[in-house]
Amino acid sequence: MEAVLDVLAEDGFERLTMSAVAARAGASKSTIYRRWDSKEALVLDAVRGMSEMVDPARLPDTGTLRGDLLALFQPESSERTERTLAVMAGLAAMIALDPALADAADAVMVEPWAAAHRALMERSIDRGEVAPSADVATLSRVVASMAAYRSVVLRKPFTEAFLTDLVDGVLLPALRHGRADADPPSDVRSD
Repeated sequence: MEAVLDVLAEDGFERLTMSAVAARAGASKSTIYRRWDSKEALVLDAVRGMSEMVDPARLPDTGTLRGDLLALFQPESSERTERTLAVMAGLAAMIALDPALADAADAVMVEPWAAAHRALMERSIDRGEVAPSADVATLSRVVASMAAYRSVVLRKPFTEAFLTDLVDGVLLPALRHGRADADPPSDVRSD
């Protein structure tokens, strides 16, 4: 998988070949084709591996949602950040060539992070930190979607400062206030 990501980062999606990946991995092309029938499937599998760093069974528990969300962030070295940006650009090129792959790319790039954020947000509802009416399903995708947008479209790294601004300025206020169309709590009367 590292060989796929290296070739994708260095050559881009259009020039990525099974032969180049096989050569980088020290494997035969037939070995790769036995497991992946296309370079699209191979790339999606490799990108999925990048997102599997988030283990839902071992989410941080700092006592606050803010602390938990920030604790998920693992800063990368500048070299690793450049590679990640190049990989995301390659993934964007793949989607541009075949828009039908957008859902698959979302599933491997955004959804694992969204699932982790959703679990953290639901736990914070139980602690009374987040409004029960908060739209957790939508808000759990904000950070992961913005990370993808920032990497793919803006070609900027996803930094701790950007994450902190996003958590403090967007997520926490939205989660605390809940949905405007939600029913008011039963102990609140309207006159």
